[in-house]
Amino acid sequence: MKDYYLPQEHEREAAAHSYLMSLLVVMVGLPFPIVNLAATFIFYLANRRKTYFVRWHCTQALVSQVPLFVVNCVLFWWSVRILLDVVPLSSFYFAYLFTVILFNLVDFIATFHTMVAVNKGRQVDWYVYAPLTDLLCRPNSEKS
Repeated sequence: MKDYYLPQEHEREAAAHSYLMSLLVVMVGLPFPIVNLAATFIFYLANRRKTYFVRWHCTQALVSQVPLFVVNCVLFWWSVRILLDVVPLSSFYFAYLFTVILFNLVDFIATFHTMVAVNKGRQVDWYVYAPLTDLLCRPNSEKS
C-alpha cells in the first residue's frame, strides 16, 4: 500500500466492512467454521473489482480467515468425535480448546481494531498476513 494515498470515505467504509462482516459471521456461525470462511470469500468476490485499497483489505481479511478456519475446524471435528464417543475426553482437548479460544479472541480484537482503523483511513498490515496479501493483491493501472 502506498503511504501517501488517502482513500475516499466510500473506500474506507467498503474496506472496513470486510472486517465487520468477518466479525458478524464469526459470532453467528461460530460452531461451523466453514460459514465464516465462505462469507469472507463471497465478500471478497463481490469486491474484487473495487479500488486497490478495498481489494487489499478484502484479501487480507480472507487470508486471515484461513488459519482460523483450520484451527476451528480441527476443534469442531474433535468435539464431534468426543460427542459420538469415538475418542475420549482428554487434557489435550482442553488445552487445544483453550488455545483455540485464545486464538479466536486475539483475532476478534485484531479484526475489530483493524476495522476501526481502516474506516478512519489508516493502513493496518497484519504481521504474517500482509506479506501474503501483497503477493495475492496487486494494484491495477489505477492511481492508488
